[in-house]
Amino acid sequence: MSIRVLIADDHQVVRKGLIYFFQTQSDIEIVGEAGNGEEVLSFLTDKKAVDIVLMDVQMPRMDGIEATQKIHEKFPNVKVLMLTSFSDYNSVIPAIKAGASGYQLKDADPENLAEAIRKVKNGENMVDEKAASHLFRHVSRSEEEEEKAKLRELTKRELDVLKEMVNGKNNKLIAEDLYITEKTVKTHVSNILSKLEVQDRTQAALFAVKYLEK
Repeated sequence: MSIRVLIADDHQVVRKGLIYFFQTQSDIEIVGEAGNGEEVLSFLTDKKAVDIVLMDVQMPRMDGIEATQKIHEKFPNVKVLMLTSFSDYNSVIPAIKAGASGYQLKDADPENLAEAIRKVKNGENMVDEKAASHLFRHVSRSEEEEEKAKLRELTKRELDVLKEMVNGKNNKLIAEDLYITEKTVKTHVSNILSKLEVQDRTQAALFAVKYLEK
């Protein structure tokens, strides 16, 4: 049985181009087209059989994100594959949260798009490589910011102690360098380990090497 696809895009030339391409794919059938999210929902409400909605993100009246969320709630058997020009984090994440099973860019190779449709139909989640790369970089930056925020919780004196720890100095040497008691150094070290959420001095030193100077 062919994969039944509904194309949703507010640009007619895009819809016609996709229809023309999919005519070459024997296992993909275009069952309709829509210019906005409201038309998509109307199409599905009329109980017309659809396996996948190939959905643009930015459309008038009802955009692709809102339409995807409503499809996810009202028509759980219908999968959504986003097809858009936007690969940034703020576009990808809302689509995924709304219930999209895939996210592809309009500059993708048509054959890759056809393959993405097949995989989504089979229950796989497909994200375009460029969009996935942007997503990964954003998440990586977010994690790094969370780690750096831990350093900002340290007092100036705790930062001084941490820098001494990076240089491999023990409590006695740190006390001598900073003109404080070993007992005070021990307290600072304990606070540092707690705030950085690490187990020992070595981990604290590695943490500082990785994030302190960035």
